[in-house]
Amino acid sequence: MEMDDKNQMAQDRADNVHEGKLTRAIETQTAKIPSVSYLSLAIASMGLSAFTSLVVKNRQLGNFFGLWVPSLLVIGIYNKLVKIESRFDRQLLH
Repeated sequence: MEMDDKNQMAQDRADNVHEGKLTRAIETQTAKIPSVSYLSLAIASMGLSAFTSLVVKNRQLGNFFGLWVPSLLVIGIYNKLVKIESRFDRQLLH
């Protein structure tokens, strides 16, 4: 019974996925990047923002660097979701 459920879930998933080849190729390449890289870049961006604002006294440039933090974290989350989805798909196929 459990195998039938897995097969049904895999079939439903295959029927509902309408992603293009380009999207799949991009996700395949970005999944190779470690998730900690995005977190490291976000923390570095925070540090650069603080340094630029407080030491260099250029608040506008500091804000520019600070605005990258949420974007990097969201990209990291997306990267992690792609990896989880890939593992889930492989489990369903085996």
